[in-house]
Amino acid sequence: MTVTPASFLPTLLDLLGPPRPLEEGQRPDGDFAPRLMIDGEVRDAADDGTFDNLNPATGETIGAVADGTSADLQAAVGAARRAFGQTRWRHDCDLRAKCLGQLHESLARHAAELRRALVLEIGCPVRLANGVQVDEAIEKFAFFVAAARSGGEEVHLADASSGGLRSIRRIAREPIGVVGAVTPWNIPLDISLAKIGGALAAGNAVVHKPAPDSPWTAAIVGRLVAEETDIPAGIFNVVMSSDHTLGAALTADPRVDAITFTGSTATGRRVMAAAAEEIKRVHLELGGKSPNLILDDVDFERVVPVAAALGCFNAGESCILPSRLLVPEAQLDRCIDLAAAGMNAVTVGDPLSVDTFMGPLINATHRERVLAAIEDGLGAGGEVVTGGGTPPHLDAGFYVEPTLIAGACPDSALIQQEIFGPVVCVQSYRDLDEALALANGTPFGLAAYVWSGDVDRAQGVARELRAGMVGINGGQFTGAEMPFGGVGQSGIGREWGALGVEEFQEVKTIATGVAR
Repeated sequence: MTVTPASFLPTLLDLLGPPRPLEEGQRPDGDFAPRLMIDGEVRDAADDGTFDNLNPATGETIGAVADGTSADLQAAVGAARRAFGQTRWRHDCDLRAKCLGQLHESLARHAAELRRALVLEIGCPVRLANGVQVDEAIEKFAFFVAAARSGGEEVHLADASSGGLRSIRRIAREPIGVVGAVTPWNIPLDISLAKIGGALAAGNAVVHKPAPDSPWTAAIVGRLVAEETDIPAGIFNVVMSSDHTLGAALTADPRVDAITFTGSTATGRRVMAAAAEEIKRVHLELGGKSPNLILDDVDFERVVPVAAALGCFNAGESCILPSRLLVPEAQLDRCIDLAAAGMNAVTVGDPLSVDTFMGPLINATHRERVLAAIEDGLGAGGEVVTGGGTPPHLDAGFYVEPTLIAGACPDSALIQQEIFGPVVCVQSYRDLDEALALANGTPFGLAAYVWSGDVDRAQGVARELRAGMVGINGGQFTGAEMPFGGVGQSGIGREWGALGVEEFQEVKTIATGVAR
């Protein structure tokens, strides 16, 4: 069977979301003034400073954003500290559920605005905005409304007796205090809502420091909280800033009780070291180098092209993407051809088009970093099968071609380091033991993927993979109830699900003595 891009292109596009164009009249620009939200007030930066927000598809400025200062961050942390201690928020589950329900409804009403903001500021294709980037993220947020309502429930243990005393024992969960949430630009709404929702549902106050490459999304959420919810002033604050040191300052502030961070493993190490000074609670969702293990009993023509192309989802800018394609050695040449067909089927271009699968990378610096990683890999023995440069039909914007590389050594940077771009490396294995050794052969352990004609066999393989999440035969391991996180250098803790709320709670054991 000859596989052509046209034979599976509809499948690829359908994976993103429905082919619905952006709604007219929903542009978050013109009179849109993205500002900070501190202590319940939407405001300018303390020094009235702004920074430019760029459209990565064109490289052009799409608007100015309030540029938060150290003084603004100090004000936000102070407001959160005061609100946590003086409002009913940490004690009143019904209030939290009501307010988070208001936010959920507000996000749904403003979904079109959020979609347009994301398409313009991070270059994600409109289909992706209709899917996981916005619509699915908002839908998932409903989980935290229910979680807030049950957040004050206690666990009662069996009574214990000692001497003449009977102890009535129970376990309570209480909020930690003030949570600093530092988020990235690649999937800004979903990741922010995971942290914000979990921390607020647990009864904490939050100071949100988003990445400067996706400030509009955070500004919209802050505005909605201030204008369309009854969340008490100071409980939730948003400080956008071009100053990357503010994230470190938030981590080090003694008034902040916990830090939740998503980003690179290198930055995660620095966050962990800074938090260690005060033994501060840390949640880290870091990098990945996820294996995509193709077993020898699959329909190669059906599976391999799509499995390879998935590495270009969100322009490869996602820590869970399958960036390593592991195939049987006896099928290597065949799989390389099929994978190349999959990569060549990826439509690259204008994010506003419903026919686009992959948009640009986030900025010029990151594009050069990805291209340099490809070049360095070639010097270490890798061979580009397809791609490897910038698309010749795109003169503007920060685009990189979908790139397939074969022959890279298992200990090379191409295999061992996260590239965070549309780059997939093919590795071959002789038997299952070698396949597992290769799959587990990096310091990361975020996600992994297995494809097999025998589900029982695939599930057995999944249990041997060192990863926090495993998808079998296209199974989706993300969802509101599904804990998201990894092992090893991919991080500590979980987002979403019940564990994503418990991350932001302390456990208190209470025993009441009564006479027997």
